[in-house]
Amino acid sequence: MAPIEQGHRQRILIYSHDTFGLGHLRRCRAIAHKLVETFENASVVIISGSPIIGRFDFADGVDYVRVPGVVKQPDGTYATSNMSLDLEETVQMRRAIIMATARSLKPDLLIVDKEPTGFRDELLPTLHHLRATGTKIVLGLRDVLDETSVIVPEWERKGAIEALRQFYDHVWVYGLPEIHEPLAPFDLPETLRNEIIYTGYLRRELPAESRSTRYPRLTRKPFALVTTGGGGDGEQLIDWVLSAYEHDPDIGIGALFVFGPFIPDARRGSFLERMSRLPNVDAITFDSKIEHLITRSECVIAMGGYNTFCEILSFNKRALIVPRRSPRMEQAIRAERAAELGLVSVLDGTKLETGVNRDPHEMAQAIRQLQNRPKPLESALPSLLDGLETIEITARAWLTGKDPAITAIAG
Repeated sequence: MAPIEQGHRQRILIYSHDTFGLGHLRRCRAIAHKLVETFENASVVIISGSPIIGRFDFADGVDYVRVPGVVKQPDGTYATSNMSLDLEETVQMRRAIIMATARSLKPDLLIVDKEPTGFRDELLPTLHHLRATGTKIVLGLRDVLDETSVIVPEWERKGAIEALRQFYDHVWVYGLPEIHEPLAPFDLPETLRNEIIYTGYLRRELPAESRSTRYPRLTRKPFALVTTGGGGDGEQLIDWVLSAYEHDPDIGIGALFVFGPFIPDARRGSFLERMSRLPNVDAITFDSKIEHLITRSECVIAMGGYNTFCEILSFNKRALIVPRRSPRMEQAIRAERAAELGLVSVLDGTKLETGVNRDPHEMAQAIRQLQNRPKPLESALPSLLDGLETIEITARAWLTGKDPAITAIAG
């Protein structure tokens, strides 16, 4: 692809399948904001299936197109989230919207989040079209996908490696090889391996704080922030931490729970009833600018998804991670390696399984010990939080041809 002409206004398309949770959306949003900061008058469009994308603020130059949502069922199958259409009809509609957006925008750069062929191959027609028009195409991957025995057959079934060979110019891994190499299990040709760039983790900045924001009184004193991301799979962690405060009211620090927008109403009500009997515990449902609460907190208790991990590092917070181990091992792999490097504390995530007995004393002790552990950046790796800067340098080199070669940061 030739460098973009002088004076050209860069157009960038970001695809995120967003079947569940907040992680993909928040990662794409952070990258989009960095790109419009980098390129004056750039236009970035995020294609997303997130049902709550409208609850986030976007910088000037960034907008989104929402495709019909799909949700993952407990048995691993998918269904439409709101419409009375079968799944195939919904995918056809999503595919058409994605293609129409690409044809209208005519992007110089396409960034695909995590799924090389999109949800149920919905991205393939657009990949064929943009490859023919000369668009630069990049796959962006979080640091960990899953354990080898799961991700290799999954990607083989989806034709992911063949899609990489056919359509993609580079792969951005939003992490460091010292923590994990997500494509190491695959037998990639050398040319494809040379296309992998480890960017470092994506540093988060404080967004503008609304003057109307009111935080619970508890946040005026030192507190632990308990967050489960979207909340759809975080009930067991909330229950375990809450039981620790019920067991040990003198734990030494208050706790603010952020339930997440996807927690079932009945469970939220049950938790609030228990919290009403505890003097040093409070909760809110959701905060699209949770960075401010993380900054105010003394420490963070979380399941350790990618975005929360980035926020813990960015704001240098002591953290206790209790990673889920199903349906993916992603959180556990990340947390265990981060603990080995001295970045976080970890408790056994098998305790989050339904029906497992969780010892409140164990959690209470972990919270007490957390308050005295070193902060993560005291053990920082070189380039740990260079992700957005690496993306800026790389995109500028591709889209303007003016910056030095980036071979020094290629993995």
